[in-house]
Amino acid sequence: MIKKSHHTVRQSMQDRIEVGEWQLGALIPGEMELASEYGCARTTINRALQALAGAGMVVRKRKGGTRVCKMPVRHAKFTISIVREQVEATGCRYRHRVITSMLKMPPASVITRLNLQSGEKAFYLETVHLADDRPFAFEERWVNLKAVPNILTAPLADISANEWLVKTVPFSSGDVVFSAMNVDQKVADSIETALGKAIFVVERTTWYKEEFITTMKLFYKEGFQLYTRL
Repeated sequence: MIKKSHHTVRQSMQDRIEVGEWQLGALIPGEMELASEYGCARTTINRALQALAGAGMVVRKRKGGTRVCKMPVRHAKFTISIVREQVEATGCRYRHRVITSMLKMPPASVITRLNLQSGEKAFYLETVHLADDRPFAFEERWVNLKAVPNILTAPLADISANEWLVKTVPFSSGDVVFSAMNVDQKVADSIETALGKAIFVVERTTWYKEEFITTMKLFYKEGFQLYTRL
């Protein structure tokens, strides 16, 4: 039996709202009933409902249950950026350099994010993205081999893992976190900045239905700004 994560349960619940199975203003089933329906722990249901509440799709009230919002919040859709296109949009010539690529035991945080089994290896890459041969961003990436076994034979010296995955591997949903981070020595050396400098970081995990695909961190050079349109 496939272990269900709160990500996949949340996506299923969101789909039920969007197709009208759970109508606007309707009281949805309780956590125990949903846990039985989805075949998962109640804590998984709770986390999924918390995520939907944070997205403005449901309202949760103590002793009052959970209801679909009568006027759901309109959210912008965030597409996965291809770093090559970001570089070329600045008028610079793009190139990338793979620093590390190997099968490796992931840390506990990655095992959790990719829903891996204990002792299961994943594919690990470190890539420097260059603009006119100067560092633009440093990427750390883990790939779930059960979801993307052909990553091992992909021409990653010719096309970045970022672009290859976007163009080759479908995904149904994902989590994105934007933050400022003080860089450690490895990242500082990779993007040629000072140790401890605060830079813009994107952390992203994507999955397709029940299977997690990849999780990554992208550390941008000092001064980078992200533009998007609502």
